[in-house]
Amino acid sequence: MDILGLTGSIGMGKSTAAGMFRYLGVPVYDADANAHDLMAPGGAAFSDIAILFPDVIVDGKIDRQILGGHVFGNADALAQLEGILHPLIRAKRDAFIRNCRRAGYAVVVLDVPLLFETGGDKQCYYVAVVSAPGFIQRQRVLRRGGMSERKFAGILQKQLPDPQKRRRADFIIPTGLGRAVTFRSIQSIIGHLNNRNKRTKNARNRS
Repeated sequence: MDILGLTGSIGMGKSTAAGMFRYLGVPVYDADANAHDLMAPGGAAFSDIAILFPDVIVDGKIDRQILGGHVFGNADALAQLEGILHPLIRAKRDAFIRNCRRAGYAVVVLDVPLLFETGGDKQCYYVAVVSAPGFIQRQRVLRRGGMSERKFAGILQKQLPDPQKRRRADFIIPTGLGRAVTFRSIQSIIGHLNNRNKRTKNARNRS
């Protein structure tokens, strides 16, 4: 089974690309969605975060805006939060891979925003990077609620620059030329990996 890492900087269209992989029948592990589930009431990380940052609990839920205010620009607070979340996220990811392997899938996708930054690419056989021109990225991000120039700049500082990600990628998925171009690029990647798996399986059968 091939493990394809899917990553890209903020505003590059990774969520759209992940949805296209799902539409084409490829299981996708969403690290961000997993983190949301872990922090929801009753989630495995909820109690520890509430103890560490008690003022983030509003109406029985973690207020992500307040939590973001605690960790934005505060390396120690961010490290503490990651110390709670990252082991739980890794466990969910590993369970996802095991279940997909048992189910006989040829390809699975790990959708991880900070794949290179956290060393998660070492878990992947291939990496696909979503990429768009900088002016499109900027437009997309600044349209988001609660986003500012300062916050955008701070997020970019924590992410590997797009040109470096592109150089390290096995596949580049363009997301600034329209959805049809993105979709065809993803179809091509899946076709390539499926053909590689068929060749490998045939070679094993002949040996």
